[in-house]
Amino acid sequence: MEIAQKLAILADAAKYDASCSSSGAKGRKGGKKGIGSTEGSGICHSYTPDGRCVSLLKILLTNYCIYDCQYCINRRSSDVRRARFKVREVVDLTLDFYRRNYIEGLFLSSGIIQTPDYTMEALIAVARTLRQEHGFAGYIHLKAIPDASPELLDEAGRWADRLSLNVELPTQENLDRLAPEKKLVQITSAMGRMADRIDEARQVAEPRRRLPVFAPAGQSTQMIVGATEATDATILSTASALYNGPRLKRVYYSGFSPIPDAAAGLPPIATPLVREHRLYQADWLMRFYGFGAEELTTPDAPNLDLTVDPKVSWALRHRERFPVDVNRASREDLLRIPGLGARNVKRILAARRWTRIRTDDLRRLGVPLRRALPFIVTDDHRPTLLGLDAVDLRDRIAPRRAQIDLFETATAATHGEL
Repeated sequence: MEIAQKLAILADAAKYDASCSSSGAKGRKGGKKGIGSTEGSGICHSYTPDGRCVSLLKILLTNYCIYDCQYCINRRSSDVRRARFKVREVVDLTLDFYRRNYIEGLFLSSGIIQTPDYTMEALIAVARTLRQEHGFAGYIHLKAIPDASPELLDEAGRWADRLSLNVELPTQENLDRLAPEKKLVQITSAMGRMADRIDEARQVAEPRRRLPVFAPAGQSTQMIVGATEATDATILSTASALYNGPRLKRVYYSGFSPIPDAAAGLPPIATPLVREHRLYQADWLMRFYGFGAEELTTPDAPNLDLTVDPKVSWALRHRERFPVDVNRASREDLLRIPGLGARNVKRILAARRWTRIRTDDLRRLGVPLRRALPFIVTDDHRPTLLGLDAVDLRDRIAPRRAQIDLFETATAATHGEL
């Protein structure tokens, strides 16, 4: 098969993996004898810590696979066209695309062929060849295989900026039904080992102020949303455990989309994109706003509200905590006010050392007042909506027509109608 044909097949097969962001990568430069860096600007959808876009060649080494995960288009029983790159072909493609200024890094995953160790060795060979033989200092993200030996996972971390192991589904019960070859405890154990190695490398690297020698951008994972009956509460609980346990950099959420030749046990329609969006918002609240996973849903409503964002939904359920005086409240309380982001909270805390905060000050900061005003007290504002019930207040924050339009737009986009 020609290289162009392989590229078309294996790049398309890689599009279902969302966990390829380069956020968190440290600066790495090739120097006079090497090429590439993790610091330049690019054209794709992965980002450096300061927000610059980095383009990645995102491919599979092969879409052959010995596993039969029902949600995967590359599963053993799927009737798809198969292809496989040689190690040298991936290396040459990466270097050629870089020299043409198409990319600044590589995201490389693979189906499992022969054995996990055999596959992991091939992935490592690509990264090692790029680093050692060609001095490539661009971003490299390798998909690690939890069944592979610890020695191979250690070597992968030496050459890659980021490693990721996809849990795919939030519980072992879900995996047993759709991916029986995968064991959640095995995946999380491998994550734990890699977290320990990352910490050890950072402790060694920091005194010398040089790049850590093991996966400096950390590790990430992905969960599929909507392929099973798993609720948002379950998904967020698993994500929280991964942040607190193996200390992942990111958990990515991928709304289920029907695939060709789909297995009978899968839903016939796609998950609304708005659900995926709400999970990312909730994830942000857990990581940067001090919310616990258990606060974002309730036993009676284990899925996130699709009509308003999770912080507004939480505030409507806890109206006894509002209104909050922005001139006196702690940082923790300010972060829980709908419409106030972490950056604006920092600015408010700095500004109120010198002046009393007024509504116009919040407007100049770009605070969405429709959401914030019912929950705050400023020097010239005290909310008058406290007599309204939660439904009335919800409609004032997010008018019903806007809620319906949001849901219909996201659903139409999910089904390919936009």
